[in-house]
Amino acid sequence: MTRKLGRTTDARMALLRNLASDLIIYERLETTEAKAKELKSVVEKMITLGKRGDLHARRQAAAFLYNKEAGEDNNVVQKLFDDIAKRYEDRQGGYTRVLKLGERQGDGAKMAIIELV
Repeated sequence: MTRKLGRTTDARMALLRNLASDLIIYERLETTEAKAKELKSVVEKMITLGKRGDLHARRQAAAFLYNKEAGEDNNVVQKLFDDIAKRYEDRQGGYTRVLKLGERQGDGAKMAIIELV
């Protein structure tokens, strides 16, 4: 069962697509613990698609991720398939790490850092 994160399905999927794209670009994000835990499974699946490396996997990843720029002449899908997938080709899962930070000052929400291992 997935966390609803207090959002409708469309808003939740947009949030996860955006966070997944940002995590692939920056390789480290600070967000709430619930969002980080939910994002973990999404990014693991994207990296697995990247490791497959065929055209169908590339199109599946492109359909999910937002087409953001990841440096000069490099977009998210390119970075996923060319850089990140090659880094984890010998690893059988467990591509991300969630580190708990404590509570946010303003509203007391539990914060976490999610990063690529």
